[in-house]
Amino acid sequence: MFFPSCNLRCPWCHNRELVLSGVPEGAVPLEEALAHLKKRKSVLGGVVISGGEPCLWEGLPSLIEEIKKLPLAVKIDTNGMFPGVLEKLICREETRPDYIAMDLKLAPDRYKELLPKGQPIDNYSLFTEHLSLPFNPGEALIQSAVLVRTCGIAHEFRTLMLPGGHFTEKDRQALAPLAEGSVWRFRPFRGGNCLDPAWDKMAQTSE
Repeated sequence: MFFPSCNLRCPWCHNRELVLSGVPEGAVPLEEALAHLKKRKSVLGGVVISGGEPCLWEGLPSLIEEIKKLPLAVKIDTNGMFPGVLEKLICREETRPDYIAMDLKLAPDRYKELLPKGQPIDNYSLFTEHLSLPFNPGEALIQSAVLVRTCGIAHEFRTLMLPGGHFTEKDRQALAPLAEGSVWRFRPFRGGNCLDPAWDKMAQTSE
């Protein structure tokens, strides 16, 4: 299940319609999606809740509850900017995900490069729970990584190997402690439908 909207603007993101539009063309109403899951639950292994960024959505806890009642396993894909939301999900058995995949994009101190241009940091009130003010995306990333790594839920961290030296050895070294002791998957970059069209012309990175 892909949910629209994201609080980051990674130029290489290939889900531009989800990031930039309110409700993408062809979107399915939630009630219809849940009815489909209920009908197909005997042949489904679980449900991945992704985006965009699903932690932006207020109804996420209720949705997880409904899916787990079917019962189906739930995996959450997240960018790690919402440690407060993740903590609330993890703390209740009814909303506790069965698997979490969290992106590690760049070194924590570079995450400010990924914020929407022109968005005042002070307006990020949704992100500031359990964080110092003003909102610091690198701090949010670190807190989420610690939470995911220590919560006892099966999980993985994911990094896209960006072309043109955009992801450096310094980035890898800065992120390594966040993934320590966990599965950390590296995926090659492939251009196509990128948020910044200039990235579509970038060379694919190797496996």
